[in-house]
Amino acid sequence: MSRWSLDDRLERILREVPFEVPAGAAAVTVKLAYDRSQGVIDLGCGAPDGFRGWSGGARDEYTITADWATPGYLPGEPESGTWHVWLRLHRIPPQGLDYTLEITTETVAPPEPVVAEPPHGERPPRRDLPDVDGLRWFAGDFHAHTVHSDGSLTIAELAELAHGRGLDFLAVTDHNTVSHHPHLAKIGRDITLIPGQEVTTDRGHANVFGEVGWVDFRRPADSWAEHAERAGGLISINHPLGGDCAWLLPISRRPRVAEVWSSGWWDRRWGAPLAWADAWRDDVIAIGGSDFHRSGSDGLPGSPTTWVLAEDTSAVLDGVRAGRTAVSTDPDGPLLVRLGDELLALDADGLVLVRPDGERQVVRGTRVLLRAGAGRHRLETYENEVIALCE
Repeated sequence: MSRWSLDDRLERILREVPFEVPAGAAAVTVKLAYDRSQGVIDLGCGAPDGFRGWSGGARDEYTITADWATPGYLPGEPESGTWHVWLRLHRIPPQGLDYTLEITTETVAPPEPVVAEPPHGERPPRRDLPDVDGLRWFAGDFHAHTVHSDGSLTIAELAELAHGRGLDFLAVTDHNTVSHHPHLAKIGRDITLIPGQEVTTDRGHANVFGEVGWVDFRRPADSWAEHAERAGGLISINHPLGGDCAWLLPISRRPRVAEVWSSGWWDRRWGAPLAWADAWRDDVIAIGGSDFHRSGSDGLPGSPTTWVLAEDTSAVLDGVRAGRTAVSTDPDGPLLVRLGDELLALDADGLVLVRPDGERQVVRGTRVLLRAGAGRHRLETYENEVIALCE
């Protein structure tokens, strides 16, 4: 048994424990044990050829074989040489935290666990939204988790839930891993699953979208943005005012896309997220994300819903880059979208349109065209609770 101290954490939060994998190994298994009532140690893996997985505090063990791996980890031949168990000392109490590591290799790989597929259900009808210059409005969510990090659902279960909520696309953004990416295109279920990674540290989280490979959370935030741009992806600052995961990291070139609306915005009369967005940069592209992990703990997929004007769901990220976004409370909630020089307020009778200059106008009717100006517009209740945003 070994022990990490609080001084260890303050000196260097991420530790790498080396171990040797012999030639001919067919499986590598790592088991971590400690008293979870006393603290949290995050778990990951590096191999001679690079990153092999991350599960944070969600798991205490993992197995890697040539053909399969524990969710959060990358399958592939266990190459011989020096591997490392990654331990991030997330929560270490003043008295220290005892732990043990058990590392084994096998010459015969264990069988892959069998996972049942959920039944496929119906999707609610799509809302009646007009096309704009040949582009369509698609409903989705830019932030959700599965068993590949700390979520409770498989990818197929999450996709089915989002499909049943009426979403056209969903970004699957598991923490500090890309082990879910190879599975997304195979799921189907009449919803487009966008590859994502929530790059996660103690001082801020960011989503990187697209098939860009693994983004190294151990490096400075500037490198995340550079990685995304170099690989043709897109980076978004996540829940910037999100409690103990608020954005505190230095970054020299501020990303334009930001998760202005997340399920953590419990009281939408609280204007701080909008004030933050205005202070971050004057051309922020607002998106929303439920940050779904499991039913009952976060918003369901689509709470909030981000609407993107795009050619099709494969071009959603292009629509975001162009700033063609709107956010609503839910897939069927009151909605405000831009139609060129006009705004369409849908199912918003009795709400208040707030223009960028602060001018206010009561919406009368369930389908109303209104004058649009430059900048962010929003719908509020008479109590100043934000119901919808439109860039």
